[in-house]
Amino acid sequence: MSHTPTPLRRRFGARNLRVAQKLQAILLIPVLVALILGGVRVKRTIDTWQTAKDAVRVAELVQAANKYASDAINERDVSVIPLVNGDRDSSTILKARRITDEDAKKFDAAVARMPKTAGLERRIELVRAGEKQLPLVRAAAFTPKMTGVQTEESYHAVQHPLMEISNELGFGITSQSTYGRTLYAVSLAQAAESLIRAIGTHLLIENRSKLAKGELESQLASFKSYVYLEQVALQEYAGFAGTAETARLRQALTDAQKKGQEQIAEAQTQAEASGKTFAAPPSLAKMTSAIASGATGASLAEQGITPEVFFAASTLGFDAYRSVEVYLTDTALSKAHTIADDARNDAIINATLVLAAILAAFLLANWVARTMSTSMRRLSASAHEIAAQRLPARLTQLTRAVPGRVDDDVVPIPITTTDEIGEVARAFDHVHREAVRLAAEQALLRANINTIFSNLARRSQSLVERQLHMITDLEGSEADPDQLENLFQLDHLATRVRRNGENLLVLSGEAPVQQWDQPLPLVDVLRAAVSEVEQYERIQLSGLPETEIDGRAVNDLVHLLAELLENATTFSSPHAPVHVTATRLPDGRIMLEIHDQGIGLPADEMAAINRNLADPPTVDLAISQRMGLFVVGRLADRHGIRVQLRPADAGRGTTSLVMLPDTITHRTAATEPDPDTMAMVAFVDSRYTEEATHTYESWSDQPS
Repeated sequence: MSHTPTPLRRRFGARNLRVAQKLQAILLIPVLVALILGGVRVKRTIDTWQTAKDAVRVAELVQAANKYASDAINERDVSVIPLVNGDRDSSTILKARRITDEDAKKFDAAVARMPKTAGLERRIELVRAGEKQLPLVRAAAFTPKMTGVQTEESYHAVQHPLMEISNELGFGITSQSTYGRTLYAVSLAQAAESLIRAIGTHLLIENRSKLAKGELESQLASFKSYVYLEQVALQEYAGFAGTAETARLRQALTDAQKKGQEQIAEAQTQAEASGKTFAAPPSLAKMTSAIASGATGASLAEQGITPEVFFAASTLGFDAYRSVEVYLTDTALSKAHTIADDARNDAIINATLVLAAILAAFLLANWVARTMSTSMRRLSASAHEIAAQRLPARLTQLTRAVPGRVDDDVVPIPITTTDEIGEVARAFDHVHREAVRLAAEQALLRANINTIFSNLARRSQSLVERQLHMITDLEGSEADPDQLENLFQLDHLATRVRRNGENLLVLSGEAPVQQWDQPLPLVDVLRAAVSEVEQYERIQLSGLPETEIDGRAVNDLVHLLAELLENATTFSSPHAPVHVTATRLPDGRIMLEIHDQGIGLPADEMAAINRNLADPPTVDLAISQRMGLFVVGRLADRHGIRVQLRPADAGRGTTSLVMLPDTITHRTAATEPDPDTMAMVAFVDSRYTEEATHTYESWSDQPS
């Protein structure tokens, strides 16, 4: 029998060495170069290179988006005069739209190259949604279908999402977020100036006698709001921009003002040469204020404020903002290119230097890795077992255990070494124990909250019961029909308050204190539920089989049905009836159906509600949004009742299905129904038998 020698790593206790001692065995120059320079420097430069390449594509996207946005709103502005004058085939309009369409193609090409990040994908979806509206806007612009302000503001659906892409820009800048905000602010100022130009020109040329009532006031209000918005954008730009960017914008606006003065001087010279009287227009700010005052076009023309003069002056400001926007985008793109080139060169150099060292270090590191691999695998396996199995099972146990009677001890990870791996195992055990302890505290806290809910609900119920008795006494002694009707409404409100108190008891896990000791006919249970609904007169019962409900389930079933009926009447038209029918299935179960004619629910929202009805979640803040349905799920779970929502077959409204198990239903003794009842049953059966059979087949393979 051969003897297997003991491995050296066990003989010398290599597994019990400290991690620092193990690393000392491989602290050679190749390891230092390979691990430190290769693992940090190379990876960082490669990541920087890749990030910079993505930033270049983002900058190109922003460039295309900003040009697209600028030309789109410029299309709107230059189209105002021709469209208002009825010249829808103007060459000016066709040229502007052709430029915008070419920008859209360039933007699509930039989108195809952009990095596929969640933020960019979301912004592109918004742009696509706005682009779908552009053909409709062009067709309906300045027509009875779309008034002036509506036309001018409708381009916002395309321009604003494009402008917001600027917030994704900024790699390589000192502060990425502020640079993006700076570019966004100047784009916002440009957009506001464009709207001022468009609406102002419209106000100067339109025939105000043909405007609908209130339309002029709407135009002036929009005009003033965009004047204010431009100032807000400039203040935001000043808050985010650096000194150089602030100076550039100031210089651009100054140059625009000088150019405007030169244009005025040239126009005055031409007028004097032709012997015409020339009224020098005021500054752009004064023209804006004059237009905002609501003065007529004729009075404004006397001040030298004509559509052509105002449009030209606003265009200078528009172009000034555009020049700063282009400069900021080009600067970011240039810096991203520089960083990408530098990172690429660094990555190549560093990778070349460390390649040989990595090969040499691998042999030395391999021995140490083998000594650590066994413990690491055991630690990893134990950690995964704790995270995936033991800890969830213990947490589930704690949430269901009686507070104060839980065992928070944990089984430690089976690693007994004294090195860093052993210390990590002990630390993980400590984390495990703390998680179990916190879960136990949470279970106790949840129990205390349930107790508070229960106490508050019971106190409220006692008061509501007294109130109901008083209202009943008042109803018995009241002869005035109007006052009696008011008392009936007050009675219903108090009943709903009582049901809310019962909801708190359900949330706290309390069972009803009082229960019926005898079975109750299903029709009486439904009538009791209907009586607790505010709009009870809209509820129509039909086709109910003769069956009785077990006394222990009567109160909960009344509560459950009242919540569903309340939802059905609340979320449907006040003039539409809510139909309640029932069918006995072949296996003895009863399926109740509540049909309303409301607006229905989205498919994903209905699926989420059905999941919560089938498996009621733990009480948390989310239940406040749909407390009634949460309570329905809890009540149904008590008695094995199945509740499910589905779209109505008619395509409008929602159908609530309530499957009563045979454990709480009892057939009543057969009685001879009258002819009217027989006719009603035949009608209901012919209408609902096929639907009930289909639902039964879909549920037959599932537990009741």
